[in-house]
Amino acid sequence: MSTACHKAAIGWRALRWRGALLLLVLILTACATSRAPVEYRVIPNSQPPARYHVVAGDTLFKIAWRYGMDYQELAKINNIAAPYTIYPGQKLVFKAPYQRPSQPSSSVASAKVSTPKAAVVQSSAGATNTVKTPRVSVPEKPLPTFNGRWRWPSEGSVVRNYSGSVHKGIDIGGQRGDPIVAVASGRVVYAGTGIAGYGLLLIVKHDDTFLSAYGHNDSIEVAEGQDVKAGQLIARKGDSGTDIVKLHFELRKNGKPVDPHSVLGKR
Repeated sequence: MSTACHKAAIGWRALRWRGALLLLVLILTACATSRAPVEYRVIPNSQPPARYHVVAGDTLFKIAWRYGMDYQELAKINNIAAPYTIYPGQKLVFKAPYQRPSQPSSSVASAKVSTPKAAVVQSSAGATNTVKTPRVSVPEKPLPTFNGRWRWPSEGSVVRNYSGSVHKGIDIGGQRGDPIVAVASGRVVYAGTGIAGYGLLLIVKHDDTFLSAYGHNDSIEVAEGQDVKAGQLIARKGDSGTDIVKLHFELRKNGKPVDPHSVLGKR
């Protein structure tokens, strides 16, 4: 083989190696920057923990949603009264502790009666007076009137339907910034990114039975604790936590997912 041919062969091999290396770099870059589609399961973890320690930013609604429970049942198990306020460091359980059946007693005197604790007040004359301090329960603010009518949360085609085993809602396509409205009147009980798989998420409580959720928002236009009306702008469509711009919409009835089509009806 001549020297020229030998040099040409070496150059061709080097060019092939460079091309292969460049292709490999492009593939790895694409894999690193692309985001995989999200599956929406009721419980991100397989089972709720035996005990849950409340952290800053938690709400009872958020925790119940994460583990597929009815918030009222979770509140009952943990003796939490409306308006369901919880605190960082508080311990929650997901199953009521076993209690032995109570034995009836014929002696009325043996029955235990809980009485309010007494506070001791020192008077200016030096005498002490005992003042009873009964527990005060703060009632939950009444929800906006819900007339049982529903509307669709946004314009756009349904790009993925409800599936009882994996996909707990529907996905509605569209463009970034498209308006998202409340499907019925209610109160915002959660707004944030603390639930895996939903991106920037908004949850609205409509009554003691229904909650609605709006995921992957680009922005949220209302605040936690705010009352909203049916059709009111509450968020804008985005791709937070997912691969394309869309609204992931869910409805929960007594804590369990239901097919939104069965409630919203046809457009």
